[in-house]
Amino acid sequence: MSLLRAIAAIALFVSAMVCAAQAQADEDTLRGIIAKFALSKNYDQTEEIIVELGATGDPAVARVLNALSEGNLASRKSDKAVFIVREAGGKVALLDPLTGENVGEEAAGAMDKVKVKNSLRRLIRDVLAGLTLGSPDPQVRLNAALTMFANPDVSAIESLDAAIAEEQVASVKLAMQQARAASILISDADEAEKAEAIDLVAMRGDRDALSLLIGFSVRAEGELKEAALAAIADIESRLAVWDAAQNVWYGISLGSVLLLAAIGLAITFGVMGVINMAHGEMVMLGAYTTFTVQAVIRASFPDLFDWSLVIALPLAFLVAGTVGFLIERGVIRFLYGRPLETLLATWGVSLVLQQTVRSIYGPTNREVGNPSWMSGSFDLGQLAITWNRLWIVVFAIGVFVLLLYVFNRTSWGLHMRAVTQNRRMASSMGIRTPWVDAFTFALGSGIAGIAGVALSQVDNVSPDLGQSYIIDSFMVVVFGGVGNLWGTLVGALSLGIVNKFLEPYAGAVLGKILVLVLIILFIQKRPRGLFALRGRAVET
Repeated sequence: MSLLRAIAAIALFVSAMVCAAQAQADEDTLRGIIAKFALSKNYDQTEEIIVELGATGDPAVARVLNALSEGNLASRKSDKAVFIVREAGGKVALLDPLTGENVGEEAAGAMDKVKVKNSLRRLIRDVLAGLTLGSPDPQVRLNAALTMFANPDVSAIESLDAAIAEEQVASVKLAMQQARAASILISDADEAEKAEAIDLVAMRGDRDALSLLIGFSVRAEGELKEAALAAIADIESRLAVWDAAQNVWYGISLGSVLLLAAIGLAITFGVMGVINMAHGEMVMLGAYTTFTVQAVIRASFPDLFDWSLVIALPLAFLVAGTVGFLIERGVIRFLYGRPLETLLATWGVSLVLQQTVRSIYGPTNREVGNPSWMSGSFDLGQLAITWNRLWIVVFAIGVFVLLLYVFNRTSWGLHMRAVTQNRRMASSMGIRTPWVDAFTFALGSGIAGIAGVALSQVDNVSPDLGQSYIIDSFMVVVFGGVGNLWGTLVGALSLGIVNKFLEPYAGAVLGKILVLVLIILFIQKRPRGLFALRGRAVET
């Protein structure tokens, strides 16, 4: 038995050595082909090398071909070695053409770039598509098919036919068939095949398909032209529905931003009847808290950058809440019942806060980065949805639900509602209304601070950030009903959606003016908003 084990071990060792030698031979072959770029004297020779690399079928050549397409492939004058190059100042970083590892640097004058032109770039694209169509990763094959649909080429039909015959994943196979159909429409295929291609292309129902069919309809005649026009009309009707849905999504996205900016104002205005012109500066403080947290993390803890917003949220709440508490205790509590003086005083506070921030951070915009989980976008049907906007919508809903719980399920929320509905009665029942005012103002300011964390992901962080939202916030609160959270939610979403539907026709500025006019007309009929609460000024 031990002899059998020994023989098996020897066989495995020999097999491993053979595989390693084969792999080394394959790598040596690739490097030998790549080295030919240094000897290429014209575009025709470069084309032959590209085709030779593609014929290997090795995905490893994608790196060097992409570098060539981008104009980043060069040979060293001294020994004709070929590298991928990255220029930085007067030096050039040298990267291995197969592994991408940094292998040194040279002066810019020591390298000769391999020349490339548009026809070579198209050839590279086709070669890479052929390589990726055979990738073991379905997503890579799907991306290749989508790229080939967007850039139809008659020469790609043969490689697509081979890939379609081998493909087992239904969605990827359909994408390949549609890419083939796009190429058929620009080929000399017969009418029957082109008619079938029109149906496959129309099945996508997106703007790329629409553009392709419009171009085809210009060239087509007879029944093919009629079929293309019918497909175009069908796609346009579907896209109109998707456009409306996209506007609704944009409106919800804008509405969530307005909700975050206004919900704190709804609390303070509803409970205390204070017109706080410094509310926008609470939003601004939250945004600058986020910038400060990210600056510290970048400098000292770069691995924690994806957690920067999570860390900034409680800090922004504390910073803005503390400033709000100090404003109420130091200024506003002496001005209750004097709305004009309160408005002027809080406006003065807003100017002080803006100038303080300018003195500390400077007057220019500050960069706040997106964590990886808030970067990029994805498509849902024909809807384009960015991750940062989606997370802001989720965050706004979370804040709203949390405040509903605080208002309706906690003793402090009961005290706030009691003060809102009848201040004198609440005071006679032993509720310390001055402290309710102070902590409610701090809560509203803290919510504005965490709104600033979210807004820093979609807007410029500057000392004027809050001024962009203060008027919109008041419109949301007045339209929805002062002090009513549900009214604030409905008001924010309604104004956001109406704004987005008006903008394509009236423009952003005129659209906002029209919204303001509509709100003024609405308030004439319902002066206390959609969902009115009985406030402290109402006699009971």
